[in-house]
Amino acid sequence: MKINRRKFFQTAGAGSALLGMGSMASLASCAAPQGNQADDEQVLFIGDDIAIADTVYGKVKGYILRGTYVFLGIPYGADTSGKNRFMPPQKPEPWTDIRPAVWYGNSAPQPMENKYANAYSSFADHWNYDDVSEDCLRINVWTPAVGDGKKRPVMVWLHGGGYVAGNGIEQDGYCGENLSREGDIVFCSINHRLGTLGFSDLSAVGGEKYAASGNVGVLDIIAALQWVHDNIANFGGDPGNVTIMGQSGGGAKVCTVASMPAAKGLVHKAVALSGNSLGGLDKKFAQKVGEYIVKEAGLRPSEIDKLQDIPWQEYIKLANAALAKARQEMAGNGTIMGSFAPVADGVHVPDTEYFSDASAYSAQIPLMICSTFHEWNMTRTNPELEKMTLDQAKEMVKGRVPADRASKAVDAYAKVFPDASPADICALVMSSRTRTVQTADVKVKQGSPVYMAWFGWNPPMFNGRMKAFHCLDICFWFRNTDVMLTHTGGGARPRKLGIAMSDALLQFMRTGDPNGGSLPHWPKYTTENGEVMVLNDVSEVQNDPDRACRKELEFSLI
Repeated sequence: MKINRRKFFQTAGAGSALLGMGSMASLASCAAPQGNQADDEQVLFIGDDIAIADTVYGKVKGYILRGTYVFLGIPYGADTSGKNRFMPPQKPEPWTDIRPAVWYGNSAPQPMENKYANAYSSFADHWNYDDVSEDCLRINVWTPAVGDGKKRPVMVWLHGGGYVAGNGIEQDGYCGENLSREGDIVFCSINHRLGTLGFSDLSAVGGEKYAASGNVGVLDIIAALQWVHDNIANFGGDPGNVTIMGQSGGGAKVCTVASMPAAKGLVHKAVALSGNSLGGLDKKFAQKVGEYIVKEAGLRPSEIDKLQDIPWQEYIKLANAALAKARQEMAGNGTIMGSFAPVADGVHVPDTEYFSDASAYSAQIPLMICSTFHEWNMTRTNPELEKMTLDQAKEMVKGRVPADRASKAVDAYAKVFPDASPADICALVMSSRTRTVQTADVKVKQGSPVYMAWFGWNPPMFNGRMKAFHCLDICFWFRNTDVMLTHTGGGARPRKLGIAMSDALLQFMRTGDPNGGSLPHWPKYTTENGEVMVLNDVSEVQNDPDRACRKELEFSLI
């Protein structure tokens, strides 16, 4: 059997959070109930005097679904187009009428071509997108009650898609209804600026006016958290107990936001899934990209304001072209390069390693961190790959692992996981926990608790070839295994694990400690022992089971 390695890595991309979108989910599919209904009474209520809540900018009106109050698309910031482009988020204009809050806000500008090109990805990941606009600073809220005086823990979900794609409800599994109702918490999700419009550092050309331009995307998140602080009590939440949680790029956002000085008093606990970060983008590189953006637009430095008038679709293309040219110029000069992401400016985002300062506010924030066994599994729609040998696996991983280490890495994982197929070994190598463990090792030195998990559940679909892939665990944490059916298949088996995982998450939100539910005792992580909760049909704590494997790697995709 000959495997086409180029096709292999193209297939890899199809499983990521950056590709393959589906249609906007219906009301029912986004928040279906778990299990059987006890009766057949009305479950949706909307009307003139139903689900009205106060915000500091005006009243909003949502609806009640299965006992949960739902408010969608509430502005937490002003339109970011025109004069507000590249600027820190501005407050929204107050309103006098009761504002409808019954539909999700616009997705942030991002490349939208061929979003549905891969039919199986569109089916399995069921992406939800609607309008795309620079008027995108919106927050969604699910809550058991409004104005009842209770102080419930608050979740703020930060979506995946790197820093360049995604939205707050792009997967059905992101829906907050079930966790809010069954956990008695307030669940929020947000949209914020992404990519070129969120992280173009124009400070070297535009001066003080553009000083924050490289970080406005994460400053949007801070603005959303400030909105939560100022308003969430009206929605039954406790502004003094806010957990931020994200997956993939959202996990990196969690680490960045928790490390920002502006997060002080706004963030109290953090959960990073399948993504993390220990630092921002090199400032010199980011500023060089900004200089190339101005040149690519054909502007003189004195004309930089004209960038605010270019249609966002055109700006994304020219900024990405500028990025490519900057990379070419700076290749080989020792500069750490990247893409459009938070910039280590030393003002908004630390210019030192995240979590390295024991006196920083982040030292007070407990962290729960999780990755999946087969983040980058490729066999879902390619049965041919299941036939690969270990030698072929070694060839496959050379695209992601230094060639001189590929053979040793595959052999090391095969020794530690003797029951895994060569295809599974290939996925394990490319899904190494190296970066995840590095982040935990740095964070634990601050003294606040760190809890580590590793998710290994395999869905019974696509002939068992889906494996524990990137994004799969999200719906388990949020009690949405019967909602995200294209990930789990639904039913009692995933539901049991989902209840155990979501109970642990709820305990962590309440106390900073995930123990107290049906999972085994979950010890704090230590660098010495590497304690990790391995999540599966039968969950168990293990001490750093892949440590010997990771020693063969000098990289991480997560």
